[in-house]
Amino acid sequence: MPAAVRLRTDFTARELRHRATVTKNANQSRRLLALAAVLEGMSRAQAARIGGMDRQTLRDGVHRFNARGPDGLTDTWAKGSPPRLSPEQQAAVAHLVEAGPDPAVHGVVRWRRQDLREVIAARFGVRYHERTIGKILHKLGFSRISPRPRHPAQDEWIVAEFKKTSPRP
Repeated sequence: MPAAVRLRTDFTARELRHRATVTKNANQSRRLLALAAVLEGMSRAQAARIGGMDRQTLRDGVHRFNARGPDGLTDTWAKGSPPRLSPEQQAAVAHLVEAGPDPAVHGVVRWRRQDLREVIAARFGVRYHERTIGKILHKLGFSRISPRPRHPAQDEWIVAEFKKTSPRP
């Protein structure tokens, strides 16, 4: 059975309890209280129960505390993978969506996610899933609401001529 990891002793249990009361991070507070219990001589299993965790998680917290102090007990989230389209390419996609498709070139009168997926793959060499295209569009400020499609051969003056108007009172 491996030996217990030694806990650094430059903080007292009282100091850890005080930090647990002033922090705004609930998870950091739980971890600090569990470590304070360990410093007071409580078994690691009981201290882990106080913190609402198992012994392995408490052990990981001890390593983080030993390395970075109380600030090392805050939640750390991964940033995720970087975008595969550069900012210039994303701007080009936004311009493409705003301009709309050319029916002669693209074969559609309005963009769908699957159509944009193919255009992005052909133009930038990056393949995405359709749902990811929707996420990219949302990030670029587009919503799912699309305007009513307009027939490419529609004449503006004919529309204006037959437009219904209400009589003025």
